[in-house]
Amino acid sequence: MRLLEEVLSSRRKLILVTGRLLDDLLHIFPQAELFDRIVAENGAVLYNPHTKQEDLLAPAPPASFRQALAKRKVQPLSFGKAIVATSEPQHQAVLDAIHELGLELQVIFNKSSVMVLPSGINKGSGLKAACRGLGLSVHNVVGFGDAENDHALLGMCEFSVAVANAVASIKEKADLVTKGRDGFGVGEVLRELISTDLEQYQQRLTRHHILLGRDDSGHECRIAPYSTSLLVAGPSGSGKSTAVAALLERLAEKKYQFCLIDPEGDYEGLEYGVNIGDAQRPPSAESVLQLLEKFENPMVGLLGVPIEDRPGFATQLLHKIYSYQAHTGRPHWLILDEAHHLMPASWRADPDALPQKFGSSILITVHPEELAPIAMKGVNIVMAVGASPQKTFASVANVIAEQPPAPPLSANLESSDVLLWFVHQKRAALHVRVEPAKAERLRHRRKYAEGDIQEKSFYFRGPKGKLNLRAQNLALFVQIADGVDDETWMHHLRQGDYSRWIRTAIKDESLADRVEKVEKSRSSASESRARIRTAIEADYTGAA
Repeated sequence: MRLLEEVLSSRRKLILVTGRLLDDLLHIFPQAELFDRIVAENGAVLYNPHTKQEDLLAPAPPASFRQALAKRKVQPLSFGKAIVATSEPQHQAVLDAIHELGLELQVIFNKSSVMVLPSGINKGSGLKAACRGLGLSVHNVVGFGDAENDHALLGMCEFSVAVANAVASIKEKADLVTKGRDGFGVGEVLRELISTDLEQYQQRLTRHHILLGRDDSGHECRIAPYSTSLLVAGPSGSGKSTAVAALLERLAEKKYQFCLIDPEGDYEGLEYGVNIGDAQRPPSAESVLQLLEKFENPMVGLLGVPIEDRPGFATQLLHKIYSYQAHTGRPHWLILDEAHHLMPASWRADPDALPQKFGSSILITVHPEELAPIAMKGVNIVMAVGASPQKTFASVANVIAEQPPAPPLSANLESSDVLLWFVHQKRAALHVRVEPAKAERLRHRRKYAEGDIQEKSFYFRGPKGKLNLRAQNLALFVQIADGVDDETWMHHLRQGDYSRWIRTAIKDESLADRVEKVEKSRSSASESRARIRTAIEADYTGAA
């Protein structure tokens, strides 16, 4: 119990999640008030030990179900407020009763125990409800489990732990398996949580990493959703906001909360954030915090704040956001556009107003050399966007007193390309093609399906170069392919011209790979036409 008290003293919360009936638990566990919330009956009951408030998260089973179990002489048998519990081998009788009555109930196993609950109710759903009530995110939760009914719980937690005596399937699912059994294993991790916040295990949590794009070899490039300070720099109009918008979309999809401070209104209208503040109405810190409390992603427009007042405004707002973050762990990401306006070189924030440690951040700027040193202090990834990435790296290197990275072999950046500098790693810059946001991908599909890509068009010329049939988009490519003679079609197929065009002009690696497989197969002219047409229509012309 002393260790649990130490966890609470570190300003963390404790949630107990159990399959037990609440009354039984309170009878055998008088220290229940150590926990901020208790989830009982395997996710069906939420209890506040401090106010004694009890909330039912699932309906009780109908009386007909009880009668059906009694008819089948199911024993042992107990009923909670929503759960029905028995033990093996009675599960078959339980399933028969559910089937006979046509009920939407699920059977959950806990070693030799058998529990029946409404569909969708489990430890994971109960944990989510408990976190919501406490103003917390499951992305900040460390969860412990040992039995089959802990799968949903561990899947909901950001960091999942199986104790040494857990069942094999739970050990396979967990991010960490302890050395000790039961409470001894839990104690191992709690001590590390208090002392290091489990930083040493962050590299294990790759399942949470955020996709940025693909490198020259086609491998995915992902960044960690915590302890990442990303600086995005490059000239005006180089694509900084496009790259950041794609990242924000993927953060929102994974339910990582962010707060974006947007001085110039470059991110207005994004569907995964809530815009607040415009040229007529400057935002208030209180309205930003209200959105954070509702688990929204505030996008704070500063057009109504004079440029000379923005550093002071940013200081006050950041102080309140960091204070809120210290209590809730949210927002997980803080994004500052035009960061050199908000934190100029002359910016002097009170060190006591800044946290010793906070979530991840993205600083976006045209002029990295004009950013305050304190703002650049924690930067560990630099994304150079635009035509002069080495110049961008040199500007950053002068501020952070680091040696800039060597350029990659392919340093010519196109519109969706960036170079990444991992500041604390001794390696060359990484050339990455950013995976676009959904809205950008839709525009991309329409452009290449029906638009005119001009000099990047495909030309069906045939083996002797007698033809000159131009396909300026994928829809026309499919039409011409259907009508061109077999000799011309097979000539380009054998040379790999189709996949090469899709890879270089359409810039779709996935489609190019599928087409290349057709080119390397021994398909006939009619079969290869059909397979390539199907692949293209699935992603482009069919959707357009």
